[in-house]
Formats: sequence, C-alpha cells, structure tokens
Amino acid sequence: MPFYKEMEREDYLAAAEEWEGLIEAHRYADFRVQVSRYHMADIIEIFSFISDAYESRAFRLLTKEQAAEVFLSFDSERMERIISIVSDTELARMLDEMYMDDTVDIIEEMPAYIVKRILRNSTEEDRVALGKLLRYPQDSAGSIMTTEYLRFTGEQTVADALAYIRRVAIDKETIYTSYVTDKERHLLGIVTAKKLLISPTDTLLSEIMETHVISATTSEDREAVAMKFDKYGFLALPVVDAENRLVGIVTVDDAMEVLREEVEEDIAKMAGMSPSETPYLKTKVFTLFFSRVPWLLLLMISATFSSTILGIFESALPAVLVLFVPMLMDTGGNSGGQASVTLIRGLSLGEVSGRDVGKVVFKEARVGFLCGLAVAIVAFGKVMLVDHLLMQNPEVTVQVALAVAVSMLLTVLLAKLIGCLLPIGALRLGFDPAVMASPFITTIVDALALLMYFVISKNILAL
Repeated sequence: MPFYKEMEREDYLAAAEEWEGLIEAHRYADFRVQVSRYHMADIIEIFSFISDAYESRAFRLLTKEQAAEVFLSFDSERMERIISIVSDTELARMLDEMYMDDTVDIIEEMPAYIVKRILRNSTEEDRVALGKLLRYPQDSAGSIMTTEYLRFTGEQTVADALAYIRRVAIDKETIYTSYVTDKERHLLGIVTAKKLLISPTDTLLSEIMETHVISATTSEDREAVAMKFDKYGFLALPVVDAENRLVGIVTVDDAMEVLREEVEEDIAKMAGMSPSETPYLKTKVFTLFFSRVPWLLLLMISATFSSTILGIFESALPAVLVLFVPMLMDTGGNSGGQASVTLIRGLSLGEVSGRDVGKVVFKEARVGFLCGLAVAIVAFGKVMLVDHLLMQNPEVTVQVALAVAVSMLLTVLLAKLIGCLLPIGALRLGFDPAVMASPFITTIVDALALLMYFVISKNILAL
C-alpha cells in the first residue's frame, strides 16, 4: 500500500511533467505505476497541470475508477472534450462507476448531443432513475440526492442486513447508515453500521432502529438541507416525498458542495459581480466583462446622487470642508460594510432571521454609537493636530473639526443601521441578502453622509 505525503504546487507540476514524459515515450505501464502511487485527490490535482496535448491520452490510461473520479473534477468544458474522444464502451464503464447524483450534475451542464450520448450508454434502469431526478427543481433537495442507498424492512434481521450489505456495498454511495421502511417505503427509522456490528445477528431491525429521524423533503431548498449537515453532523440525510416515502439520500460531500457554491455566489454578489461557476483562469475575458460591467454601471449611476449633493452645497460652504469628504465617505462605507457582512453571515447560518429586526437594530445602534464616538474623537484630534497645527491651515478651525467629528459620529451610526437593515429587508422581499452588500450600501451611505455633513457644517459654522 503506497505511503501518501502532502504535496505542494511544485510537486504537482513536477508530477505532471513526469507523466507527460512517460506518455511521450510510450511507457504506458510505467505511467500507470506512477499514478497508482498517488492519493486520488492528488491525481485530480495533477491533472489540472497536465497540458491539453496530453490530457486525453493520460485520461484514457487511467483505471475506470480513477477515470470516473478525475472526470467529475473537470469543468464542463473539459468534460465535454473528454466525452467527445472516449468510445461508447469507455463512457459506459465510466458512467457505471458514477453515482446517480453525479451523473445528474453532468447532464445538467452538458449540451444536448452529449446528454443523448450519456443516456444512450446508460442502462434502462439508470435512465428511468435519471429521468425522475432531473424533474426536481435545480435548487431543491431532490436535485442533489442519490437513489443509491441501503433500505431494509423492520422484519429483517441483523444477519439479513449484513449479508445484503456485503453483496451490494460496492454500488452504494454510503453504507454507514441504513434506512428502515415498511413495504410501501414509508420511512420508519435508521440503523447505523456500528449498531449492526454490535447487535446479535438474530435481532430484528425494528428492535434496534432509531425512530427519531430527521429528514428532508424533495422540494426543500438545498441550502437549508446542507445547513442540517452542519447543525447535526450527519454523514447522510434521508429525503422523503409528500407522503413520507423514502426516495433518496443526500450525502455529506454533496452538502459541502452546495455550501461551497453558495459561499462563492455570496462573495461574488457582495463584491458587485454576477456569480460564475467557471474557474478564474478558464473564464473568458468577455464573460468576466459581462459579469462585472452591469453592476459598475448601476453603481456609477447611483453615485450621481453623491455628486449632485456635492454640487448643491459646494458653492455655499467653505472649500476647506471638501478636504474631509473622502475621509467621511470612506469611513461610512467601511462601517456599513462591516454591519452588512456580519448580518449576511448571520442570515446564511440561520443565526438571525427576518423576525429579529428589532434586536438587530438595537444592537447595531449601540455598536454604531460606540464606534462612531471613537472615530469622532480620533477625527477631531486628527483635524486639529495634523491639519490645523502641522499643516498650519488657517481655515481649519475648532468649529470645522467639530463639524467633521459630529458628522463622523452620525455617519458611522447611520451606516451601521443601513448595513443591517438592507440585508434583512432584501430577505423579507425574497431577494438574496448578499446583493445588498458593500457596493450598494456604500453608495447609499455616501449620499446620506454628504447631506448630513453639509447640513451639520452649515449649522455649526453658522453659514
């Protein structure tokens, strides 16, 4: 059995070059030996460094188990390229090694002619199962579940269960948890492999099954299902239909994939971009352009409010006040961003709900006041020490410093409140809270901060 060690980027590059050299020299047996020495995760990583010229040949030299794992790690473009070059026999063997939920994911990403070829090389039983899974909405639990699980009835014994597991384990995605149903497939309980191994072989499964079962429905949002794994530490979660009949299971790897995709999507939205599933280096320039430019244009147009306010007050106020506008706007944007990111995280983890708006506002108001007070004191000191004394600007007076400080206090307080209210408001209206992150909040806070700043300055300076 090989001894695996953790690899770095340089190791992957060296391995990829070695594999390419073996292929170039037609030393295919040596290539297979080299591949067998690596962990499956490292084989997948090495394939990301293999050049396109050697990719297809390297792929076809893998065992069918390795080929299936590597294939599932590819993006849709590489998947399409591989399916185009493998034979029907090779494709059928590869599909046979995949679990049903993985095949569904592939079909959803492939063009029609590839889908037809996949279905043509699948068994009749698999085609029926795939047809059922593909009918579920894309964001539902049904779309990420697999139908390859262990099911027993309560009248079966531990010996029956163990014998069956030995026969079919190789074709099941997980064998740690088995499910107990009646003859109509209504979910009654679960039995773990540990329970089976420590129980007398003549014991009925109905006597040892756990009847308190947490499950998901086929129509339940897949992100909510994934959160159950985080909350309960499940390895698998049963999925039932409207009549509590067991129709599939969601495994922990699929749940983690859902959470990863949701996090990446939220990060993109919080940065003012449209989400993309394609790796950055493989994303085309125009794809990145079209994902970013709509947001930039929208935010640019919305920023005209700030410039309008600046234009209205510019002629009526001393020019010295304009010196502190960037500091005020940056602080407001940063303050709102802190609150929004905290709230979006809380909403995504289920720590905060739309019903908690009162508690959230009260908390952020206190935090905003304390942060604003601290920033105001430092801002007052900075204006007096740096701009008044060190820079010896005669137009910077105590009144100007006070106007800046008071504006800072109120801006931070306002930004914190806006930063927490917008994500909650978006959730209540049915939008993704991540949309209301830093870019939008910064634009809104900038306009309101400028308006407040000029009004406060006008009153303090008696203009």
